[in-house]
Amino acid sequence: MRIATYNVEWFSSLFDGDNRLYNDEEWSSRHDVTRARQTAALVRVFRALDADAVMIIEAPDQGSKHRTVAALEHFAAHAGLRAREAVMGFANDTQQEIALLYDPDRLDARHDPRGKWSGPEGATGAPRFDGVLRIDLDIDAREDHVVFSKPPLELAVKTAGGFTFRMIGAHLKSKAPHGARNAAEVLRFGIANRRKQLAQAIWLRGRIEEHLDEGEPLIVLGDLNDGPGLDEFEDLFGRSSVEIVLGHEGPRALFDPHAKQALSRRLGAMPTTSRFWIRPEQRYLQALLDYIMVSDAFRQRNPRWRIWHPLDDPSCWKDPELRDALVTASDHFPVTLDFEDWKAP
Repeated sequence: MRIATYNVEWFSSLFDGDNRLYNDEEWSSRHDVTRARQTAALVRVFRALDADAVMIIEAPDQGSKHRTVAALEHFAAHAGLRAREAVMGFANDTQQEIALLYDPDRLDARHDPRGKWSGPEGATGAPRFDGVLRIDLDIDAREDHVVFSKPPLELAVKTAGGFTFRMIGAHLKSKAPHGARNAAEVLRFGIANRRKQLAQAIWLRGRIEEHLDEGEPLIVLGDLNDGPGLDEFEDLFGRSSVEIVLGHEGPRALFDPHAKQALSRRLGAMPTTSRFWIRPEQRYLQALLDYIMVSDAFRQRNPRWRIWHPLDDPSCWKDPELRDALVTASDHFPVTLDFEDWKAP
């Protein structure tokens, strides 16, 4: 069984009002890439992945112009993918949905949100992800109200082999300091936004612990947009959202080998899953942002992780067509997890 996570930059802009691909020579929203080139690159990447399920981060939006499920299923038909059915959860207003594209012959996946509905007044603990969390972000004895700009996608999954597990797709992201008028406001807004992201990580961790307490096998995957050595707020807050979601060492901790490697070293090479152009510095920045974290149940199934990095993965590097497609398709690269599919006795 192969599960993937893939953040597809500006996927939504490749579809017209009928949720079908433009696939023309007009410019895509990616710099210096046409819609046809990005579409062809994505087709090449998805075919190479040949995954049983792909958690798509920044999927086509669900709104007045598009329907996420319809757009993804039209893309799958165009690409000839066996992962041809899509499911999504709570929509958001960022034009970046979270959705799963999967092969119905290999598994069944349904949206199955947990947690109590909080209402606008909010709730403590781990309310439903489309609600409001009450939490004191700055230790001022006053509760703040936190919402997910992109509510995580909670799925109940059953494979053809009879293995049942939970899957949560997440996209945690600290907002840019929009509206800041000077350096002091940039810093203040940045700290406030990072606090909110860490609160979302705590909220997500609360749901993770509920599943672990119930003995449910669990995969948490997606783009956490935060991690060791990523920005100047790390020392201020002590822990990144990656560390919060993983949990402490022990049976209640999740595992991702790339996160473990990155967290164990502050100097030297570490895995990366994304590549961004830094215009003021005229260079590329690479970062580890995308993860597939699993509970202990998956570690008994001969798991194998892979980052499909065009420069770092030997198989990708040796295939010029795939290598170029990975660079053209998105500023993130897919991560896959292969594991054995069987029903526990």
